[in-house]
Amino acid sequence: MIRRYGETPLAGQRYKLRPGAYAILPRKDKFLMTWQDAPHNELQLPGGGIDPGENAIQALHREVCEETGWRIANPRRLGAFRRFVFMPEYDMWAEKVCYIYAARPVLRLGPPSEEGHTALWVSRDVAVAQLYNDGDADFVARF
Repeated sequence: MIRRYGETPLAGQRYKLRPGAYAILPRKDKFLMTWQDAPHNELQLPGGGIDPGENAIQALHREVCEETGWRIANPRRLGAFRRFVFMPEYDMWAEKVCYIYAARPVLRLGPPSEEGHTALWVSRDVAVAQLYNDGDADFVARF
């Protein structure tokens, strides 16, 4: 069974399954995160949805690069959790299954290519306190 974080699913609400891959990216005493502007305005682990035809590792590499501008190496899966949320950018209620990986940020290619994202280096304490969702924060705290 995969642990659930966040809101309890709404009775009668249909949720679309939305798997995604997300990365904890440590370097020295900091973690590479992404800040997403509207519609969210939140600190997040870099990552996102696994597109049709992709596996989790392919999605992880693509999403981290899009959201931070960095290439990563040596991803290893740490675990997974799920959340039931409304995703305004897709106008969709989703059961997000979040696969969490640890990886090494190895090469900065430039700024994030995904609009509304900013790459940030933050301490563990800042990450745990300010990450938008409890699942991300719990994985970083235990890392």
